[in-house]
Amino acid sequence: MNNVDSLNPATEPVSDLLSDAGLRALAAGTLMPGFTGTTMPDWIGSALDAGLGSVCIYGTNLTSPGQLADLMGRLRAASPTVLLTLDEEGGDVTRLHYLTGSNQPGNAVLGRINDPATTAASAAAIADELAALGFNLNLAPDADVNSTPENPVIGVRSFGADAALVAEHTAAWVTGLQDAGVAACAKHFPGHGDTATDSHLALPTIDVDVETLRDRELVPFAAAIAAGVASIMTSHIMVPALDADNPATFSRAILGELLRGALGFEGAIITDALDMAGACAITGIEVAAVRALAAGADLLCLGSETSAERYDGILDAIVAAVRAGDLPLERLCDAARRTAELAGAYQPAAPAGTGKAPDSATITAAFEVSDAARTWLADPALPALVQVGSEANMAVGHVPWGAAAVGADTDLDAVDRYAKIALVGRGLDAGHPVWQLADSLRADGRRVVVVECGWPRGGADLVTFGASLTVSAALAGLLDPRRATRESAPGTSA
Repeated sequence: MNNVDSLNPATEPVSDLLSDAGLRALAAGTLMPGFTGTTMPDWIGSALDAGLGSVCIYGTNLTSPGQLADLMGRLRAASPTVLLTLDEEGGDVTRLHYLTGSNQPGNAVLGRINDPATTAASAAAIADELAALGFNLNLAPDADVNSTPENPVIGVRSFGADAALVAEHTAAWVTGLQDAGVAACAKHFPGHGDTATDSHLALPTIDVDVETLRDRELVPFAAAIAAGVASIMTSHIMVPALDADNPATFSRAILGELLRGALGFEGAIITDALDMAGACAITGIEVAAVRALAAGADLLCLGSETSAERYDGILDAIVAAVRAGDLPLERLCDAARRTAELAGAYQPAAPAGTGKAPDSATITAAFEVSDAARTWLADPALPALVQVGSEANMAVGHVPWGAAAVGADTDLDAVDRYAKIALVGRGLDAGHPVWQLADSLRADGRRVVVVECGWPRGGADLVTFGASLTVSAALAGLLDPRRATRESAPGTSA
């Protein structure tokens, strides 16, 4: 348990605060490591005893629902008040349902449904699941305006391309989650939607003027703040109009002058994972941690593969930075205090039971269906759904998606000669193999539609705006109505 209050520079001698134990306790209160494996490592237990601020769970920590419940029980028993955290956006980015796909449609579908009450109910349903397991902080929602269709890392994680719509649904999602007892975190400040570069792999640049940022990127974050969002996550991006020298995570101008000053945010500032290339590729994660704290971040996400050695190295770097005068003691105390206040405001609670996912008909109505797809759907021929391999970004990971997630896909070699074919993919850019395959099948006289399960980039006949389990089930029911009939018949299963 983090005894930050006993390490207040206003009440304690500086000599006590600058002791190894004092500084390490303060530093630990600002850190959020993940870990490898499916059981709680001994070093995590020791870190919790020494004041660790948060632990983040990733999809790679799961093998089954029962195993996750056991892991969470052990973590919560080790620290009744620590922030237990994950990225549960619903939709394509899921950790709770990493093995099967999410039971929620995700932001892009919710944006197209465009009913804030439905969005709030979806977030509340997520909160119910999180609270039942002991989580009290969710690194969601994504508040980015996806203004670049080719964006490789945001896409359907966004509520849409219109700033006002994204703002309305961001506020609804925050309210739904937090009213159900789990802290929200709007991300990725000051906006990651206008880039074609993935910050997991490189350092993107948002090269727009201040007026565009004010009228587009910042609008959803202002709405989240007005809704009382508990925390905001930084992005590892360059925004030259705001700071020509530092990525947002390391920018006093962006975190201090803009987020704290102009926007008036008083909650916790959380970094995106500092093991991402956009943060640490040049300096290493230890330097990145110090830079983020100095810029104004309060809680540092360290990534999914944090080891005991890396964790200790980061603690050592923070302590050394304070001793060298590179990180003011007051700033470290402030970061630890804000993190502790977040944990205090969102202590583990029982599920509220107020959440609900939209039904299949509502999800299907959000799809974009072209005239060609309507003609295909009206064709009485038997359908065959063929899933075409598509790479997911690192935020999504290896989660089942599309027709394959619901057992509705067919190998192309097994498709009947007279069947109509739906080629299902996602991230369908100009170089995706689905286009050549569709041309080849059409040249052979086959009746083919192309289905995009991601953000549309042009050319697809049907777009689902997501690939979660619940969206995939709705898609399969639309393309093959016989499947819905079979699943609803007594005594049958898919």
